[in-house]
Amino acid sequence: VQLQASGGGLVQAGGSLRLSCVASGRTFSSYVMGWFRQAPGKEREFVITISRSGGRTYYADSVKGRFTISRDNAKNTVYLQMNSLKPEDTAVYYCAASTYSGASFAPDEYDYWGQGTQVTVSS
Repeated sequence: VQLQASGGGLVQAGGSLRLSCVASGRTFSSYVMGWFRQAPGKEREFVITISRSGGRTYYADSVKGRFTISRDNAKNTVYLQMNSLKPEDTAVYYCAASTYSGASFAPDEYDYWGQGTQVTVSS
């Protein structure tokens, strides 16, 4: 599957952005989907993930209450709604697809990756 992320940009602290990730192929609903981010000089870190049906979501503590993930299996798309953004949220955000049977939190549990979209939050 190929993933195409979009929606990044420059926003002031406290603002919002909505990222989208469109997947190719007909088996989108068979993948657990997740978002990761990587800031300069840091390792890629887990942000959020959603189950195949969309019924379960898991969040990193750093984004709880601010970020929301959703998916539309009919449109082969997963979304990341980011509210109350902070300068420390600045990073390249990657969407990823996993064939693991359960929730996946580590990068090596994901099989496919999008190209990344830059999110910059100014103070």
